[in-house]
Amino acid sequence: MKRRLSRDREDRPSSCKGPADSCKRVRQPAEDSGDVLPDWARLPQEMLLHIFQYLPLLDRAFASQVCRGWNEAFHMPELWRCFEFELNQPASSYLKATHPDLIKQIIKRHSNHLQYVSFKVDSSTESAEAACDILSQLVNCSLKTLGLISTARPSFMELPKSHFISALTVVFVNSKSLSSLKIDDTPVDDPSLKVLVANNSDTLKLLKMSSCPHVSPAGILCVADQCHGLRELALNYHLLSDELLLALSSEKHVHLEHLRIDVVSENPGQQFHTIKKSSWDAMVRHSPKFNLVMYFFLYEDEFGPFFRDEIPVTHLYFGRSVSKEVLGRVGMNCPRLVELVVCANGLRPLDEELIRIAERCQHLSAIGLGECEVSCSAFVEFVKMCGRRLSQLSIMEEVLIPDHKYSLDEIHWEVSKHLGRVWFPDMMPTW
Repeated sequence: MKRRLSRDREDRPSSCKGPADSCKRVRQPAEDSGDVLPDWARLPQEMLLHIFQYLPLLDRAFASQVCRGWNEAFHMPELWRCFEFELNQPASSYLKATHPDLIKQIIKRHSNHLQYVSFKVDSSTESAEAACDILSQLVNCSLKTLGLISTARPSFMELPKSHFISALTVVFVNSKSLSSLKIDDTPVDDPSLKVLVANNSDTLKLLKMSSCPHVSPAGILCVADQCHGLRELALNYHLLSDELLLALSSEKHVHLEHLRIDVVSENPGQQFHTIKKSSWDAMVRHSPKFNLVMYFFLYEDEFGPFFRDEIPVTHLYFGRSVSKEVLGRVGMNCPRLVELVVCANGLRPLDEELIRIAERCQHLSAIGLGECEVSCSAFVEFVKMCGRRLSQLSIMEEVLIPDHKYSLDEIHWEVSKHLGRVWFPDMMPTW
């Protein structure tokens, strides 16, 4: 009797509906033993979808051949909303590439499901052309985000401009709800930006377009005038203007959250224009919490127009050598500074400049110093003045110059005391 009751319980369908019970329902007794084995073909589609999302595309395609249920899960629209096309030439890249046959299948069956798309291409022109060919076929989809990423040199710049613009315009016209667009290092131009604005002005929130030489200040101003929901913007300094800052500060515009400016010298001795302090003040009044990130890749004699007046920069990176005079101006005119990175300076100690930055930049919480020189005493004083708000302190050991107060063996104890945590200078690898 007990055996019969136990068999009845095993044969009776369960009424529980939780995830654990779903797993129980797919278990079947093995014929030759008393073990209970899972029937993978009967996994719920929600569970399969969750698993497939973690698989690389090629593995996902192989898994779709296991059975009909897995193949149906492979083609669920939810699985294709977010996708990254990896386009690389085997002869010139070690990165994996999305198989051409899979790309054809995606375009044929899932182009209308794609919403969050990025293209990662290597340095070859062939890969950039393949990306444009795919873009030109996305006529039945409405993308929300698009990113064009060059993993090496900017291969999109090697394409005929008309070919690239034609492919990109297809997306701009058919996607009526683009919210994020990353097109750094591409030949995008003013007319194509007008098409973008005409079709996506109400939804665009993020635009990254550094190193786009065919865009003019008027082109980016058109975007700022029409896209009042824009919250993040990245561009080169030659596109920055007083008019752009005033447009971003208008009453119609939402509060800007992030503005990144790349200041890059194309030729030694290049001249740079000046932005008025009143334009920056308008920006701060309108968006008091926005982050202004500036990357400088200039020669020392090109810093003339910068840091003469107060500027609301929060994150400041110097990729080339910067003079003591410029760093002194940074200490005087960057009161909102949060992070400072100096890759190189020279052989003159930066003692006074660091102390001034500690005094005037009350929000500074991260600093990195590379090929510079600072006396150990001045560095300890700097850390003491900043205190525990210094959450990131990356200083190469070669930067610190021993003096009459501290040696290199002693300084880490003193700095650790003021930081409230153990700290050591960074060391250059010896391999």
